[in-house]
Amino acid sequence: MKKLNLLLFLMMMLLLVISGCSANEQTKTTKVQKKLDQKKVELTISAAASLQDALTDIKADFENVHPNITLNFNFGASGALQQQISQGAPVDLFFSAAKDKFQKLVQDGLIEKKNGTNLVGNDLVLVVPKGSKKGIKTFEDLTKVDKLALGTPESVPAGQYGKETLDKLNVWKALEGKVVYAKDVRQVLTYVETNNVDAGIVYKTDALTSQKVEIAATANDNTHEPIIYPVGVIKNSTHLKEAQLFYKYLRNDKSKKTLEKYGFKDL
Repeated sequence: MKKLNLLLFLMMMLLLVISGCSANEQTKTTKVQKKLDQKKVELTISAAASLQDALTDIKADFENVHPNITLNFNFGASGALQQQISQGAPVDLFFSAAKDKFQKLVQDGLIEKKNGTNLVGNDLVLVVPKGSKKGIKTFEDLTKVDKLALGTPESVPAGQYGKETLDKLNVWKALEGKVVYAKDVRQVLTYVETNNVDAGIVYKTDALTSQKVEIAATANDNTHEPIIYPVGVIKNSTHLKEAQLFYKYLRNDKSKKTLEKYGFKDL
């Protein structure tokens, strides 16, 4: 009987050891899985230059919530960014300042319609150097300028909207020879800030970032196409899950309030 009891005892101990090993292995597997789940990921977001300040703030908030994801921004003119993506640039998300540039990628199958949305709007404004004596108070007053800075209409949406407005007001022909073209709205703003031009056409959000310019006039909505900023996930993103996470984050109330703080309009 004693031998039988001893044998049973040894068997129970063996089972406990095996069970303990199994539990340890499971714990190790869970820890490894968590590490894999929280691997460091870098996302590339191509975004309109006018979004730079707002997205810098949103980046800090997002990375604080998701420390395993780093956001790298490629700011520029929406048209140039769209062409880069069309040519295969490794981008995870596109935030455009124009619907047509965004729609081109949707039509080409590079952005799925379900993974894109119109997020915010903006206003088009005429800016002059602070303390300007040129007497420019309206878009029609631009006939007084020697030089006007404007984003290249073919690639810079603000330039496209600006040309539309000047056409609508019948002053484009008088100004065409005085236009200094810029690669994006931030360059337009710099030209005005440094007094290299007498005036420039930019978004309201850009004008609000500078202490060196004054807003002379705001374009009426009926003088140009609606200024809408669509955002969407690139279909062939190598980090689709994380890209969709940031896409969702951009649409939450906190991100929208940040965008509104910088002058963007809720749609």
